[in-house]
Amino acid sequence: MSVYVVGLGLHPASTAEHGLRLEEMVWRTARAALDDAGATRRQIDSVTLGACDELDGRPISSMLMAAPAGGYGTDEIKVTDSGASALALAYARFLSGESNFGLVASWCKTSKTDVATVMRLRGDPFYTRPLGIDDAVADALFAQAVASEYGVDEEEVSRRVAAAFQRAARNPRGMRHAAPSEEALSQSQYVALPLRSGQRAPYSDGAVALALASEQFLRANPECKPLARIAGIGWATDEYRLDGQRLRGLKSARMAWSSALHQAGLKDASALDCIELETPTGWHEAAYVRAFGIEQAEKVSPSGGSFSQNPLFCTGLVNAAEAVLQAAGRAGKVQRPGARWTAAHGCHGYAQQGNVAMVFESAGAVQ
Repeated sequence: MSVYVVGLGLHPASTAEHGLRLEEMVWRTARAALDDAGATRRQIDSVTLGACDELDGRPISSMLMAAPAGGYGTDEIKVTDSGASALALAYARFLSGESNFGLVASWCKTSKTDVATVMRLRGDPFYTRPLGIDDAVADALFAQAVASEYGVDEEEVSRRVAAAFQRAARNPRGMRHAAPSEEALSQSQYVALPLRSGQRAPYSDGAVALALASEQFLRANPECKPLARIAGIGWATDEYRLDGQRLRGLKSARMAWSSALHQAGLKDASALDCIELETPTGWHEAAYVRAFGIEQAEKVSPSGGSFSQNPLFCTGLVNAAEAVLQAAGRAGKVQRPGARWTAAHGCHGYAQQGNVAMVFESAGAVQ
């Protein structure tokens, strides 16, 4: 069975969305995905949510969010790892025959919460929490490991971040931050050695929804035209402890990546035309391109990736939307010419403990 993306919605990125409640953001985004698909809410038979109660600032957030995401009177389930994990779960639901037309939705208002406090509370109460480990400290430990394992230095990281900001400035769906110079990045303040503030992707508010359809649904509804076929999705979770072996090995990232490529029938990254990576810092991009065997720099995050918009919990699903737009030839000013095979990546947890890799094929190539 093949599963297709037939529509998508991306809420306009912003530093802080003050004009709309979270429910309104999600409703508008889900509505945009359905309109893009040429479908109606009555046709939905499943909704898969990627949401975090702590970041939403409300307990059991799906009680309030399922309905605006399209789940009123419809089967709905939620995953709390990441938006990319929600796409993996939805894909499994389709392959099992449980769904024929559904929405995958994820969101995050980073402006409404203290991200560092949320991350500190995720530490175990007897060891890491008393030490004050949060996302910045965990990413700095990751950067130390990457520097040691791969010989990555600050000069390379600053070069990668400056290039990412430049790509992001061309993306009409992103924040269009002013692109800093490599010198400014290399002189920004340290957050935790060796991680500097300028090397981190700025947080933003956002929401994203993808409409998925099975072959059976498309045969019954020929007016719905697929944008891309989901060719493969892989996901894996690494150990919780932040020892050197875990940080250097990138085991879960490698497993997720190889699984997605294998399902898609692709040998390696050279077969892909574009790869949207979730990179919370420039150190992450340096690590992932090595772990995934990406040798052509022009293929890496044409959208600007996390430096274009970074609504934290759903950044991986935003990457999936960007990869689908590339495969559909709809990426606008950041479009890669002739893109047929595209990929997206999402990560979550302390120092990216969990990873999801997604491969898409242009619908025009399979029709």
